[in-house]
Amino acid sequence: MLLPETKEREYRFKLALRMGLPIFALVILLISNTLFTTYESLHVTFYFESILILAFSIYFILYLIYNGFDEKITEAVTKTFTREYLYKYLNKEIQKEKEYTLILISIDNLNDINIRYGIKNGDKTLYKVAQWIGNYFKSKDINNFPLGHIKGGDFVVGLKGNKNQYSVILELMCLKASEFKIDEIEIKISGAITDTFFSKELEYLIENLFELQEENKNLRLVSKTLEINPGELEYAVIKAVKNKSLIVTYQNVYENRKVVIKECLVKLKTTENKLIHQKNYMKIINKLGLISDFDLMVLEKITLNLAQTDDIIFAFFLSPTSLRNSIFLSKLKEHIFQNPSVKNRIMFILNESEYYSQIEKYNTILKSIRDIGILIAIDRLGSIQTSFLYLRDLDIDVVRFDSFYTKELKERKYNSIINGFNVMAHENNVKTWIKNIEDEETNEIAEELSINYIQGKYLSPLEKKIL
Repeated sequence: MLLPETKEREYRFKLALRMGLPIFALVILLISNTLFTTYESLHVTFYFESILILAFSIYFILYLIYNGFDEKITEAVTKTFTREYLYKYLNKEIQKEKEYTLILISIDNLNDINIRYGIKNGDKTLYKVAQWIGNYFKSKDINNFPLGHIKGGDFVVGLKGNKNQYSVILELMCLKASEFKIDEIEIKISGAITDTFFSKELEYLIENLFELQEENKNLRLVSKTLEINPGELEYAVIKAVKNKSLIVTYQNVYENRKVVIKECLVKLKTTENKLIHQKNYMKIINKLGLISDFDLMVLEKITLNLAQTDDIIFAFFLSPTSLRNSIFLSKLKEHIFQNPSVKNRIMFILNESEYYSQIEKYNTILKSIRDIGILIAIDRLGSIQTSFLYLRDLDIDVVRFDSFYTKELKERKYNSIINGFNVMAHENNVKTWIKNIEDEETNEIAEELSINYIQGKYLSPLEKKIL
């Protein structure tokens, strides 16, 4: 048992003892007094009743010790519902109501507030924002609604009715929050909304809120929904992975106007021959712990096709967590040794938002992979810090610029940044890659900047089915 659990039990015991002992003492006193004063005329049932009273007193004290403080409805900091109680409440509401809406309201800069102003101010911010949310909805004549703290700076509100009734209210709320401050601390708030039209399962509704939030960084509400029920989608993804049912398409990548790489794009295929795109299946694969199985499946499918092609490199996304999985790594090496013709013809494209701290261990893994003839590319250089740090710290073969820079090539606004990254990469014997080249002008600029690999619709059609 952990120390906090031990201390919690001690605290409960002492508190229950303080509450229960007076009751127990009064019962003992009453029984003792009755026995001493009227013992000659007492009926035999009195003794049974006394034993029952004592038993129930002891039960009451034990109940207080072990269960009396387990049920917590509100949090100490925010004074809103706890996540556990909120989920119970919302599940009942969703089943009871024909239409029900969930709204996610997030403090986007809570971590920054904790670091810059201290945890106490962070807690104060959580409390004040919760009060502000409550007051705002009350000002719109919305009362007695559940409000709970999910995690970090995230709150969820439950409202009866469909989301069309509340979308404008939430949008106005996010706009009003642009000037929200607590003791001169700037608060950045964003929101997302969904309803039971998307799903009747609370778990899927909450996940959908966070997905919408990611698409809603600029406080613009997004109301996209999947064309397939999330429960059915999850089942379809599991079945597709189990049956190794996928479609791989590619786009050519050029060096000196010659095709040297085919970037592979993977879609899963349902039993009804419908395609599931990466943005829809990756979250489910990660959630269910199927990422290593999926990556191995993609590797096997693509390498089967290599023998039928010219001496061209096949590049495709692979999860860095798979590479750091010893079981996957062992299966990968075994597969490559059994298929020597694929050596130097496979490139893994890696993309991570968080920097992996054990960089020496990571480098050792990448070296062992490169030694068996697999090339390594890092994606989204110039957009996320991790890509730059990996260019600096890892032994890799290629870096690909974020597509943001392609859009700005004609304006030449960020070309000096591209040139700087290009020089840095080339000095480390790393080649550079740019995608989404749409016309002759941007293609010429990319060539002027001495970028090694160029990709886009101008040079090649977007997709050609290979599997």
